[in-house]
Amino acid sequence: MCEIGACCTSYEPGHAVHLIQRRLVAATPGEWVDAIVESVDTAAGVVRVRDVFDQAPRTLFSAAGAAGAVRVGEPVAVHPRYHVLARGAQRFNVRAD
Repeated sequence: MCEIGACCTSYEPGHAVHLIQRRLVAATPGEWVDAIVESVDTAAGVVRVRDVFDQAPRTLFSAAGAAGAVRVGEPVAVHPRYHVLARGAQRFNVRAD
């Protein structure tokens, strides 16, 4: 399949972001959930975030390097419907674990 942080060849949740996926999240801006990064495990490709409004935790896997791009305490956004984590303009395909 792929290595954590390397170029993914799969578009399954947790791997590469597909162009259609980018367009879908852009077309549904009301579905983004604001969150704060609580922990990262770069070796496992796991990012744990907490929703700002309801304080719900989310554990997200990304083989595409999200864990190496975000920092603890940093604000991010999660689009649960289309499996995307956003850090500024960066987009990562994530799988909720």
